[in-house]
Amino acid sequence: MTADDSQPLKLDALQRDLLIPQIQAFVDATSDAAAREGYQALKSDVEAMAVAPENQQRLGVILEVALQSGRIRRLFGPGAELSLNALFQKTPRGREIAQSLQELNTALARLKGGTVEEMTAALRAPGSWGLTVKTSGFHLVIRFGHDGVRVESLEVALA
Repeated sequence: MTADDSQPLKLDALQRDLLIPQIQAFVDATSDAAAREGYQALKSDVEAMAVAPENQQRLGVILEVALQSGRIRRLFGPGAELSLNALFQKTPRGREIAQSLQELNTALARLKGGTVEEMTAALRAPGSWGLTVKTSGFHLVIRFGHDGVRVESLEVALA
């Protein structure tokens, strides 16, 4: 998925209506004037249904919090959750996660046709886990965490 980082991110009316109270909660929760100004600028963009590139990172953070907490689904239902999830995927953070998943899928494709000899999961740190997959030709370690998923290491056995 590619996106032009220099273009405003277009929203629909549902996304606008869902996001305004979420952003207002961030405005109300901060006492930092600079942060408040940034959230107000984002709120103005959302009201206009076009988020400027300089506000898209902040939008991604708000979307991530709202979606991970389950608040959107709980209050507004699965349709609202799907709409905001689709929007999140267009933010810089969403595109970053999509790229990490693409890299993981590329690594996993190398395991196709092989026999899995061992799979183990381990805690790396609070909120971070590792999955180790061993085949006769590969040793793959995948790391899952709040910052996304990534291939931590991939070793290839030479025949």
